[in-house]
Amino acid sequence: MSGTPGPRQHRSHGGHHDRSSPLDRPAAGGSGGTGHTGQPGPAGPAESADPSRRSGRAGRSRRRSARRGARLTLLGAASAALVFPLLPGPQATAGQPGGGTLENRFTEAAERYDVPREVLMGVAYLQSRWDTHEGAPSVSGGYGPMHLTDARTALNRSAGHHHPDGDDDARGDTRRPAQRTASAGRPADGKRAGGSEPLPARLRTLERAAGLTGLPRERLRDSAEANILGGAALLADAQRRLGHRPSADPADWYDAVAAYPGGGRKAEATAFADDVFDVLREGARRTTDTGETVTLPARPGLTAADSGARGRAARGPECPRTVDCEWLPSPYEKYKNEQGEEDYGNHDRTRRPGSQRIDHIVIHDTEETWEKSLRLVQDPEYVSWNYTLRASDGHIAQHVRAKDTAWHAGNWYINSTSVGLEHEGFLADPDAWYTEAMYRSSARLVRYLADRYDIPLDRQHVLGHDNVPGTTPSAVKGMHTDPGPYWDWDHYFRLLGKPFVPHGGPRSKLVTIRPDYATNRPPYTGCETKGEPCRPHGSGAVRLHSAPDASSPLVKDIGLRPDGSPSTTDVNDVGARASTGQQYAVAGRKGDWTAVWYLGQKAWFRNPRSVPAAVPARGTVAEPRPGAQEIPVYGRAYPEKSAYPKGVPAQELTPLPYTVRAGQRYVVGGTTHGAYLYASGFDPDASGFRVVRGKQRYYQIQLGHRVAFVKAEDVRLVNVR
Repeated sequence: MSGTPGPRQHRSHGGHHDRSSPLDRPAAGGSGGTGHTGQPGPAGPAESADPSRRSGRAGRSRRRSARRGARLTLLGAASAALVFPLLPGPQATAGQPGGGTLENRFTEAAERYDVPREVLMGVAYLQSRWDTHEGAPSVSGGYGPMHLTDARTALNRSAGHHHPDGDDDARGDTRRPAQRTASAGRPADGKRAGGSEPLPARLRTLERAAGLTGLPRERLRDSAEANILGGAALLADAQRRLGHRPSADPADWYDAVAAYPGGGRKAEATAFADDVFDVLREGARRTTDTGETVTLPARPGLTAADSGARGRAARGPECPRTVDCEWLPSPYEKYKNEQGEEDYGNHDRTRRPGSQRIDHIVIHDTEETWEKSLRLVQDPEYVSWNYTLRASDGHIAQHVRAKDTAWHAGNWYINSTSVGLEHEGFLADPDAWYTEAMYRSSARLVRYLADRYDIPLDRQHVLGHDNVPGTTPSAVKGMHTDPGPYWDWDHYFRLLGKPFVPHGGPRSKLVTIRPDYATNRPPYTGCETKGEPCRPHGSGAVRLHSAPDASSPLVKDIGLRPDGSPSTTDVNDVGARASTGQQYAVAGRKGDWTAVWYLGQKAWFRNPRSVPAAVPARGTVAEPRPGAQEIPVYGRAYPEKSAYPKGVPAQELTPLPYTVRAGQRYVVGGTTHGAYLYASGFDPDASGFRVVRGKQRYYQIQLGHRVAFVKAEDVRLVNVR
């Protein structure tokens, strides 16, 4: 790369990227007048409290009181530095309500059930960030600001999946038979997750809230006032069950808060409770999805009473210390398949990053309950992933070590270079929302993995499953579309300490997609019934048209529709969608519209200066080499045939159905040499696998909604601003 403009090699990102994050607490003795960026903190309360600056937390085996004392010292010094990057929601203006009805509802519920108002508000913030979501359930069947769970009702109203049932191959290694996810637990007949099996208490908290309050379940689902009353009743009930007296002091409610996500019986969600008390100490303020500005004043001197019941299991999982995490291994064993042949599962033993570097983190949702997901990942005949995250409290279970290769992404090259995170999301309806507790826990884990394996924190390395390319033309249609257009990438990357900020002027030749999540509500169909409109919902995605006109057809995706028909507004159709954080080369501008190069064509999206859907960017683009009219693109970066040694079958490098034509440009995310992981069979000692490395060099590009690869000799790199 010497002398050539372009991206650094993947390995060179470490040390060149600012790794500061709102997930880090200030070091002891640091300045209390600046935030983690070194800039003055905001004068007023931030939109959210710091999600996990707990570097002083040395393990739950230490006494909580000692740890809280140390943390309080740091918090006191940093009370003026309330996490400026954590401002993902719209900020209050003079025309917006402040101290309105939602705050009154919290006050009334707190008084009725003798729960401190700030505790009630802190719990609600960690569940919903005080949003009502217009009565729509979360991905785990929780409703309203308090996330009262009624999973059975939510499941009965649910429809569809993020992928064609039984038609996907999570392993994605075309050398081996497809590893169908329907073969060992997930039904191929369209039956809903959960079925008729009993649901745990954490998925039935609305039922208990109804019993405690006497309010109808429908009101608890649909009315914010009733929902908050139900949450207050559950907290008071948890306090009583745990043997604690009612108290006006928030410090006495730590155990009840830790018990809240699980149904109120055991104070197990300690990381969740730590987050709630961080919010209480630092304060929070944001404008909710109803347009109301809600403020929780800071209590910087707040400490929580120690509880001997809290502890942490012996360290085993590869997790940051600031999350609740357990080691629940996936099996690695032989079995007889349906044909009576010997096979093995459910992952491959390797020696990463020594054998092959880890370049990607893939964000999934489970499409099953936490409980069923854990059963599936422990089935040797099923597929695997590295981590599962629970929606109610952000609890994490690790199943496959990062050194080994899990079968999760549907693309063997991506599998061999990635770690997969499954987020509990058994509601298949993509308009369901994700809890703040899970966002924060996930962000901590991603940050930890990025630091440990030198993974750049950008949208070409932190991928949604819906950004992973198909390996061959025939695989394109079967690729998954989770986590979908309602995953809040802007908020997620702010939690990671890598907000999508402008670089360059208004006429920049690159843009980063960044609509305002709350107000950006493109119409989608198919959430509940095919072809029927979805309920309006904030989204991090923008719709792409074939002309600068909202009535023009959407752009085409010939991989999804070889007949050349336009893309649709179906919520699982990614053929005309650009997502927050993705970067594209500008292909034109006209009035309020901006065009970008996308899947080999100009794609227009509305981008008025008054309400921009993108911000200027700078970076490196790839364009066809001089003299080339068009070049192929690939779904995997495999070596040339001559690189394969004897005994390892050479893999066909099949182009995808897309091409890049002369004059088009695509943003480059990194460069790599071709590599193929050859896992020849059951190999418990990780001594028989091989990684075939070639001389062929590739650039990863943002081709459409999914990434892709181009050969280095086919393109020219240009640095643009």
